[in-house]
Amino acid sequence: MTTFAFDSSPRSFVDLYAVDDAEPLWPAPAALQQDADYLLPPPNPAQRLSLTLNPRDQRRLDLHAALTTAGIPPRPEDRDAIDQLSALPATVNATLQRWLHHTQTT
Repeated sequence: MTTFAFDSSPRSFVDLYAVDDAEPLWPAPAALQQDADYLLPPPNPAQRLSLTLNPRDQRRLDLHAALTTAGIPPRPEDRDAIDQLSALPATVNATLQRWLHHTQTT
């Protein structure tokens, strides 16, 4: 016969939602800590790469951002359509973005 020993002391049960101001269960967020270190140093503008994007790639990224901002996040199967729209002239792409921005504000 196997016997089980159950600990019935108050410490055997931990209520994660209980409030104990003396000792928190987890550390405060970094924004609330006074002397918190930053994980990364601020960027140095002198070390930036001087690369430019292809205009088609820039339009593609802008279209992705405009769709996401309008509440229409692109799906993976939308990639071909977005690539085709990005190949259109910049004026067409600007019009599409204007339409998307207009649907967002109304």
